[in-house]
Amino acid sequence: MRWLRFSLLTLVLLGLALPVHADRLTIAIPSGFVPFMFEEDGEWTGFEIELWEAIAEENGWDYEYNTMNFSGIITALQTGRVDGAIAAITITSQREETMDFSHAYYDSGLMLMVRSDNETVRGIDDLAGKTLAVTTGTTSDDYASDNLPDTQLRRFSRAEQAYLEVRAGRVDAALHDTPNVMFYIETAGDGEVMAVGENLEAQSYAMAFPRNSELRNDFNIGLLRMMEDGRYAELYERWFGEAPSPR
Repeated sequence: MRWLRFSLLTLVLLGLALPVHADRLTIAIPSGFVPFMFEEDGEWTGFEIELWEAIAEENGWDYEYNTMNFSGIITALQTGRVDGAIAAITITSQREETMDFSHAYYDSGLMLMVRSDNETVRGIDDLAGKTLAVTTGTTSDDYASDNLPDTQLRRFSRAEQAYLEVRAGRVDAALHDTPNVMFYIETAGDGEVMAVGENLEAQSYAMAFPRNSELRNDFNIGLLRMMEDGRYAELYERWFGEAPSPR
C-alpha cells in the first residue's frame, strides 16, 4: 500500500511537470499589436498570426489563442503555462536566459511619438524633465529605465493606452516598437501625432517558447521552408508593402 501511495504521488508530480500541450497547444498573444496581430470581424489576423498559422497547419498542430498583456506573456513563457507566444517579442540576452526563441523573422527598433504640435521634443536627448509613456515589460520600458534617468516614466499595459496619453497631452511622448508606432500614426493618428528622432536599438522579433520546447525545432524548419520557397516574402510584402531584408 505504501508503494502504491508513492507511485500515485509520483504520477501526480509528473503530471504537474508535463508540458502544457497534450492535445491542443496554448499560444499566448497580446490583445492587439497591429499589423502583427489584431482582431478583425471576430477573427485574429496579422503578419505573425498568418506566419504561425501556416507553420502550424503544416505540422498538424491544434491550438488555441490566449490573450494577455505583454508582461503576462513573458511570465507565462518563463513558467511554462503556455506552449508558445507570438507577440512581436524582441530577442534579448536577458530573455534568452529564461525562454527559447525561434529564428528571427522581423527587424525592428524603437521610435518616439509626440503630438504634432510638440515643438520641444525632437529626439531622445530632449526628454530630460519630460514625461514618457512606455508599455510595461517591453524593450521600450527597459531602454527608458536604463538610459533616461531624468525622465519621468508612466507605464501602461497596452501601447494604445500610451498613444492616447500622448494625444491627450498628459505625457510628452511615447516610446515603442517602430512598426507599431508608424502603423498607428498612419492609420489611427488622425494627424494628431508624429514620429520624431532616429530608429533606436536595432532589434529582431521571433516566436518565443518555454525552455527546451520540442516545438521550436519544427517551427524553425517550417519558417526556413517559407523563406526558401517565397511564401515568407509574399506574406511580408502583403503586410508591410516592401520586400524583407535578406537573411
